[in-house]
Amino acid sequence: MRYNLIRSMDIADGPGIRVSIFMQGCEFHCKNCFNPETWDFEKGNEFDSATIDTVLDLCKEKEIKGLSILGGEPMHPRNVEATTKLAKAFKEKYPEKNIWMWSGFEFDKALKDKEAMKYVDVLVDGRYVDELHNPKLKWKGSSNQRVIDVQKSLNEGQIVLYDK
Repeated sequence: MRYNLIRSMDIADGPGIRVSIFMQGCEFHCKNCFNPETWDFEKGNEFDSATIDTVLDLCKEKEIKGLSILGGEPMHPRNVEATTKLAKAFKEKYPEKNIWMWSGFEFDKALKDKEAMKYVDVLVDGRYVDELHNPKLKWKGSSNQRVIDVQKSLNEGQIVLYDK
């Protein structure tokens, strides 16, 4: 398991000032992906317990509102274990802060039963489709993607879109 980059102060990937981690590896290869450097599973940095410690330490500051997990593809079978460990450790240490995740997999078709979803607050799901790109969309790149309130969706047994 590998990651590409950790940003200690990110204001683009979720609300407020956040820490972001970009997981390494993706098989979707969406046309005009904004992170093609994250596609190769063999590149990047080794993800280990020290990586989790680094992310948690960066999140300790009061101004950090949460953690964003992107890619690459954080929920790919080669990444899902690391993503789950990180999300669980983050929520245990910072239950008052939120986790946002971006995944090309769809929540209702592939993700709702994954352990990582217990810890994720907001999920932007679906592959980026260049033909549906709209720069005016908030938190997503193409109109087919959804911004989902994960915990409400799990509790209600249906997709509940994030509306804040």
